[in-house]
Amino acid sequence: MPCRLQEDDKVTIGVLARTGQNNCKIARTLGVTEGTVRYHLKRRAEGVEDGRKNKVFQVEPLAKVIDQWVEDRKDDTRPVNVTDLHEHLVGEYDYCGSYRSVLRYVRAKYPRPKIRTYRRIETPPGAQAQTDWVVYPGVDLGDGPERLNAFVMVLSHSRKPAVVWSRRQDQLSWLHCHNEAFMRLDGIAAVNRIDNVKTAIASGAGSWGYIHPIYRSYARAVGFHIDACQPREPQAKGKVEAKAKLTYLRFDPCRRRWDGLEELQERTDQGVDRWIRKATCSATGVSIYESWQWELECLRPVPILPEPFDVVVNRPVHRDCRVQFEGRSYSVPFPYVGRMVEVRGCCSKVQILADGKILREYPRGTPEQILIDTTCYEGEPTDRVLPPPPLGKMGRRMQEIYEMPVEERPVDLYAALAEVAR
Repeated sequence: MPCRLQEDDKVTIGVLARTGQNNCKIARTLGVTEGTVRYHLKRRAEGVEDGRKNKVFQVEPLAKVIDQWVEDRKDDTRPVNVTDLHEHLVGEYDYCGSYRSVLRYVRAKYPRPKIRTYRRIETPPGAQAQTDWVVYPGVDLGDGPERLNAFVMVLSHSRKPAVVWSRRQDQLSWLHCHNEAFMRLDGIAAVNRIDNVKTAIASGAGSWGYIHPIYRSYARAVGFHIDACQPREPQAKGKVEAKAKLTYLRFDPCRRRWDGLEELQERTDQGVDRWIRKATCSATGVSIYESWQWELECLRPVPILPEPFDVVVNRPVHRDCRVQFEGRSYSVPFPYVGRMVEVRGCCSKVQILADGKILREYPRGTPEQILIDTTCYEGEPTDRVLPPPPLGKMGRRMQEIYEMPVEERPVDLYAALAEVAR
């Protein structure tokens, strides 16, 4: 119930009272308490005005400062940011009042901002997908309620959604969920419109944001463009916002206990499939499933998706055919000496890429600090690089010993090695 009536409400109280209505009926009509009606009738009878109308605002002594603040931002299409204004007054002028005291002053002294409108558009098939996270704090996967994240990707034209569950929202999970969503959509749209999450936008926001280098590398490998929404404009990705709450798909994950994440994911996929066959796509007038089938012709086929990675760097290949990464040294095919290659730190392996392909893969985080693949030193010379010299007799013997299990090494092999050394 409102604690402070508007002037027209106070006039209404007086009019209704003169028609003979009792205080309780008037209170029910206005949605206030009977005491509120009695209070205002008494003040009207006594001819007393509301003293709050003429009360001086606490921030009034800084009126000129606020005027200058507003004047400096008059070209901004957004309304006055009262939070920034309050912080400015506290930091620069030692203002001790609350945020609400500044808010009341701004609302009383400055006109209401103009209504902001936005344009509704329909994207053509294959042009755009929209992506967002939804957090569910009470999903029981067998060990009691826990926080679970739903990654939702929606094709903007057909409204076909893909929902992928994840326990985390870190970089590996972000890319893993992309892989899973692309496989469920069976194609890749040209543009992916996203929110300004830190796994995608490292700093800033919207069109002036800096795309996270890992996500940029992933998008380049898969083949889509990244389009970050402007801050505080959820309507810019309204299609995924509408599908984000899974109850829209008539499926609430918090209603029962699940036997693990796999069962929940399977039931979710089944629920989405049933829903798209019944729901109608507003852009085409037929079911979402039929619209999706039409849109598939305009989507880029799903390539061999890269393994999710949380570190990506560019490294030069040195003359010994090696690159450095995370304190370890990895061999690279000799034709790439003198070039820059991309090194990705995946969940369990290190990938080295160039020219859009994976050159070599090694286990990640090994105790060894030098990892060698002898095939990197073999092959025909190029017009730019010669292969390393072949191994001599001693080198070949040592390589044989290295590749042979210790318990299978014959004693005469060591004797032969000694002969070579002479």
